[in-house]
Amino acid sequence: MVSLLQENLFETRAQAPAPSKDFYQLIVTRKEVIFRWWKISLRSEFREAKPGELKESHEYFLDDPSLQIQIAVVFGANILEHIFNLCRGNFDFLERLPDPLLLYIISFLELEDVTRLSQVSHKFKTICNSDTLWEKIVQNLCGAITPEMRALAQEVGWKQFFFTNKLQLQLQLRRRRQKQDDSKKSKTK
Repeated sequence: MVSLLQENLFETRAQAPAPSKDFYQLIVTRKEVIFRWWKISLRSEFREAKPGELKESHEYFLDDPSLQIQIAVVFGANILEHIFNLCRGNFDFLERLPDPLLLYIISFLELEDVTRLSQVSHKFKTICNSDTLWEKIVQNLCGAITPEMRALAQEVGWKQFFFTNKLQLQLQLRRRRQKQDDSKKSKTK
């Protein structure tokens, strides 16, 4: 499973808390933690400051409280905890699966589970609310989809289409047909 991992496991950037304007970057690779900083200041003593970089192996990082404190101040406690997990070898392989495979797997979940999964992370929220997923869910549950239904679903969104009751769908389809008929009539005149 580790072979699925890319060289860079995690990367983020941030500006230091106010009043500082310093810029920071944090990269976690398979073997090391890289912390970079750029001093941005109007003060004369910092104008000549060059960017800095600190590289530590995962083992050294886990034993370096001063770097851990800096990361917690700049990036927050949640990022620090995530870095600890990566350095200890606790990877989230599910997040690293390709989106098409995740879409395929998620399309077979119960609707309540899709809702819960969408709350796990930003990536899963995006996937669980995507039209691609809801198109698959509609196809799995409804079977045949007419071209007219497909056009309406693409117009209003597949998730909205799924949660619209049958009477409302019939009304929307009827209105859509009426608009198409009206536009055809106006073109022939």
